[in-house]
Amino acid sequence: MTTFAEGTFTPAPGRGSLVGMLRAQAGLETRLALRNAEQVLLTLLIPAVLLVVLALVNVLPTPEPRVSWVFASMLALAVMSSAFTSQAIALGFDRRYGALRRLGATAIPRWLLVCGRLTAVGVVVVIQVVLLALLALLLGWSPAGARLDGVVLAVLLGAAAFGALGILLGGTLRAEITLAVANLVWFLLLLAGGIVVPVAELPGPLSALAGWLPSGALAEALRAALGAGQFPPAGSLLVLAGWAVAAGLLAARTVRWR
Repeated sequence: MTTFAEGTFTPAPGRGSLVGMLRAQAGLETRLALRNAEQVLLTLLIPAVLLVVLALVNVLPTPEPRVSWVFASMLALAVMSSAFTSQAIALGFDRRYGALRRLGATAIPRWLLVCGRLTAVGVVVVIQVVLLALLALLLGWSPAGARLDGVVLAVLLGAAAFGALGILLGGTLRAEITLAVANLVWFLLLLAGGIVVPVAELPGPLSALAGWLPSGALAEALRAALGAGQFPPAGSLLVLAGWAVAAGLLAARTVRWR
């Protein structure tokens, strides 16, 4: 007969470790993101199709090698789609269906919820980078002259900036409004935010504005690293870092459970 020391099964009420909660929350958010077929279509298929079309068809005046320039633009679009649009919509409907209200009854603080979703964004972005890079290689892109360290830094800052903005939007507005606003912002940034058209080629006032937007900063940073083989400009990186910090802090304070 097995015996146990006294106190072996004594309950130990209290909150779990923050690292454990973050790991569990990030794992849950990642699985939910990858199971959402509609969001996977938005984040993976659209940038991939545009990469093929714009690399093979001379639709826009792009510098050579065209595939490097288009790859940088579509990588910025993919990061924006997964980190901002998908996160905002998913969080908005999680609030509508009461999922966040149930999380609010647990010991999970708001900042950990933000960090868990940002971690899930990072996983999805890694998958996007790998798939788009393989597709770009098939289209003739060569990583030989690229600044891969600059690419990694720009993608990390871009994911943090757009992820924080997505959580801020989805965590404060009603689900229906979030859906409309997120898609509208995605479309506007795609056309006039420095992703498809370089910041320098936009009309005067719009060019000045796009340089301060996270979309324009991310696209310019990736074009410098992938197209010109240069480390991203400090200004673009600072813009991304500023958006990430400001939106992240605001989201951690304002995200509502319902």
